[in-house]
Amino acid sequence: MRSAIVTGGAGFIGSHLVERLLEEGWFVTVVDNFDPFYPREVKWKNLEKARSHPNFRLLEVDIRDLEALRRILDGHYDVIVHLAAKAGVRPSLHDPVGYYEVNVRGTQNLLEIAKEKGITRFVFASSSSVYGMNPNLPWREDDPLLRPVSPYGASKVAGEILGQVYSHLYGIRFIALRIFTVYGPRQRPDLAIHKFARLLRENKPIPIYGDGSSLRDYTYISDIVEGICKAIDYDGNPYEVINLGSGHPVRLLELVQMLEGILGVRAELEFLPPQPGDIPQTWADVSKAQRLLGWWPKTDLSNGLAQFVAWVTSHQSSQPSVDKTAANNKKS
Repeated sequence: MRSAIVTGGAGFIGSHLVERLLEEGWFVTVVDNFDPFYPREVKWKNLEKARSHPNFRLLEVDIRDLEALRRILDGHYDVIVHLAAKAGVRPSLHDPVGYYEVNVRGTQNLLEIAKEKGITRFVFASSSSVYGMNPNLPWREDDPLLRPVSPYGASKVAGEILGQVYSHLYGIRFIALRIFTVYGPRQRPDLAIHKFARLLRENKPIPIYGDGSSLRDYTYISDIVEGICKAIDYDGNPYEVINLGSGHPVRLLELVQMLEGILGVRAELEFLPPQPGDIPQTWADVSKAQRLLGWWPKTDLSNGLAQFVAWVTSHQSSQPSVDKTAANNKKS
């Protein structure tokens, strides 16, 4: 039986990946500290299906604590899938030191665990934020022009570089996946698609930062999980950086219109000034993922949004409100 460590496994992407690995016969150890960025009960519910599986183990530990990781990770592991991070561009502007501690030092701690325990596969969740203000579209992995404009983006660049060092020195196959905007069931409640869908259902104004012309590359959760699984099994070069995105950016106002059509309601838009750290567009070139992993996104945005709205509708009463989530984010 293959065994995986999944950090951040109680989160949005992590919990979906955990379920997929369990279905494929893996033993899965989740490392998560239930950071209060959004409510603990949301993450606990994310793991509802996995917690009853005999091959599932949950370790509540902070990745900043290397000694605790050494004590508690006492088994044999084939791969570390490192998804844990302090997330979000805007919050990182208010807590740059915290983002460094978790996203950089925490990543190095996990690489130390891999080195010490002889774990030769490491999949790292990087981000499209590393490209920042790069004007060369669509963004390609071989473009050396990285212009992150937030501490979050910078921390992900640092994680990629650390992985390259450990790969070179210690023979760890390190795959950095530059993941573009992900949506689907269990999406974080502070992210645009989730927030917009809930506000539309509650007949509340939708905040639009800027003029609504910004472009984002949205990818459905099942496609991202498929890409991570293919990266786990990748047997090529010892170090690679690979984009996972849709390759088809959509304007923000067009996204709102699509949600309006699915929900059958008209949005009230509240236009606000652009926020620091925001970038005008993201756009993934996914040809490398197709070439190296045999991966490409299969869920178009209209179908993915319909599936997501169906989930939001069925979970409306059991999820914290957008206002409650925003308040928790301000406290954290």
